[in-house]
Amino acid sequence: MLNLKFLPVQFSFFLILGIVLGFTFEFSLPVIFIAVFISLVFLIYFYFKAESSFKLPLYFSIFTSVIFLLIGVLRIELQSPKHQKNHYSKFDYSDNKRTVRIDKILKSSKFYDKYEAEVIQVNQIKTKGKILINKVKNDIDNPFKVDDILLTNNNLIEVSNALNPNAFDYQKYLKKKGIYHQIKLEVGGFIKLANNKKTLKGIAFIFREKINKAILKYNFSKEELSIINAILLGQRQDINHEIFENYKNAGAIHILAVSGLHIGIILLFLNFLLLPLENFKKGKILKLVILIFCLWLYAFIAGLSASVVRAVTMFTAIAIGWMSNRPSSVKNSLVVSLFILLLINPLFLFDVGFQLSYTAVFSIVMIQPFFKDLWKPKYKIINYFWQLLTVSFAAQIGILPLSLYYFHQFPGLFFVSSLVIIPFLGFILGGGIFIIVLALLQILPQILADFYSLIIELMNNFVAIIAQQEVFVFQNISFSFLLMITVYLFLIAFVRWIYKKTKSNLVYIFFAIISIQLVLIYQKAEAQKTNEFVVFHQVKKSVFGIREGNKIQVYYNSDSTGFKSNNIVEDYKLGFSNLEIRQNFGIKNVLKINSKNVLIIDSTGVYNNLEFIPETVILTQSPKINLERLIQTIEPKIIIADGSNYKSYVNLWQNTCENKAVSFHNTSKNGAYPYRY
Repeated sequence: MLNLKFLPVQFSFFLILGIVLGFTFEFSLPVIFIAVFISLVFLIYFYFKAESSFKLPLYFSIFTSVIFLLIGVLRIELQSPKHQKNHYSKFDYSDNKRTVRIDKILKSSKFYDKYEAEVIQVNQIKTKGKILINKVKNDIDNPFKVDDILLTNNNLIEVSNALNPNAFDYQKYLKKKGIYHQIKLEVGGFIKLANNKKTLKGIAFIFREKINKAILKYNFSKEELSIINAILLGQRQDINHEIFENYKNAGAIHILAVSGLHIGIILLFLNFLLLPLENFKKGKILKLVILIFCLWLYAFIAGLSASVVRAVTMFTAIAIGWMSNRPSSVKNSLVVSLFILLLINPLFLFDVGFQLSYTAVFSIVMIQPFFKDLWKPKYKIINYFWQLLTVSFAAQIGILPLSLYYFHQFPGLFFVSSLVIIPFLGFILGGGIFIIVLALLQILPQILADFYSLIIELMNNFVAIIAQQEVFVFQNISFSFLLMITVYLFLIAFVRWIYKKTKSNLVYIFFAIISIQLVLIYQKAEAQKTNEFVVFHQVKKSVFGIREGNKIQVYYNSDSTGFKSNNIVEDYKLGFSNLEIRQNFGIKNVLKINSKNVLIIDSTGVYNNLEFIPETVILTQSPKINLERLIQTIEPKIIIADGSNYKSYVNLWQNTCENKAVSFHNTSKNGAYPYRY
């Protein structure tokens, strides 16, 4: 188990707590500085008092913890644009000319090439801050490269939030990366400027381009090149959707990103190669220096992305921990690397990859020894595969609650993928690096390239076969944040009991189990007593839902084919376990919700001679009506326009409602309209 008396463990806990508080709530910067100053004064006082008594008082630990909690809050606050004097958002004028530098190439969509960029200048003022670039695909402009400098006067656009319940919130996702705005670039909407200064990322990009040009000569297919770029160079934006989904459903998605798994394999391989150095005086120190240098060189080649930097930092700490040859050193080194990374960039904490990486490694360190000791095979080859299986199970147990919370699915055959692919991943990585070196030197034999191509093809085919076993891919699993926390409490309690089988640790297990049951009971009770009417947002279509407890009637203005291709209701379902969906194709003009009448006006625009007075009016399919007359006649309390209407109509309706002091809800801007009763 982790040594809770190890100071970085305590510091990390309170630093994380401070980061979460700082991200969740707004704090006054002067108040935080004053609180830090007061805490430091008390800390210094108790320190000198402790020196005279040779014992640290409890107050010393309390104020130390408070300081690191405040540092967490402070680091988040300082990341906010409002506290950065030269953030680009402080200079948002109508005649702005923004100079941006391409920082990262993202996966393209059907119509746009996407990039992360740094705003380095607004007019003549030097600035900082990241934005998202959406460049319209065309046959005139070439795709941008890392370090390209662009000049544009296009307006900043706020990234839209999730428009339907439980849908992926892209705005929130980018906010956790420090990105708040985007710019849309069309043909002629920018000027590419000359740039003689190269960043480390730009140099790495040029080197990767050189690698790709070298290996292109050896008849690798587009799919194989995309896998090579993902596994070896950390660039997976060119992987097609089908292959990506196959790896995800097979539980092998981690293979397609340079992560802790890859860096760990490289570290083990280098450690084996450099073992002879330990026979020399100070050979261990020399080996450590070479190991760390090689790891960071690989991080540079892979583009110094956040995930690669995190993985290399983590395994740099592990390599240093190896030097002491003490079991606790690896755990302590992991905590130190976590602490350092969060001090440098507190937003790492909210990155899913960061959470999964550290959880997986901690799980392997804590849980795998227990599985390994359950059986000790006599034969080395069997023992090797048993070790792989236990590592895979330990990692999967650790990341399972996180995976269910974020991705709502579980690949049941993950252990099959791990047993078959991971043993050969070292060969694929080592062989790939060897292939790249020979290709760069232009001495790669075609037969060797063909053999490596065959290995990649076989791996893709095997993953596709595993992914096709859909019965073992459990999808659309409802798993709340509260449930995730209680499951982790159970795992922590269980691991404590494994190491120390005491009555108190057994009590913790029972407490965790009861907590899980209480959460499930609470969620079920909340779901059963919830009645809700929802106007979902769907472009060019209308989707309504009337929910009573764990059943929802969905009204859809299209046939069943259109409904099956729609994920809106499936996303909604993720927020509630065991929600039963009933489909209704075709929408009536009147719905009765809890004794209240809802009038739906479609493209026919008919609403005359009503026998009731509706409080709510929903406009769908762009009806040609005089809204001012409708308001005078019906006097509704609220008017809702869904995503099936023309934008020009919606804008006119909104202006009319504002003039008549009637509430107006536009699902295109405000998202789905929920009404609980």
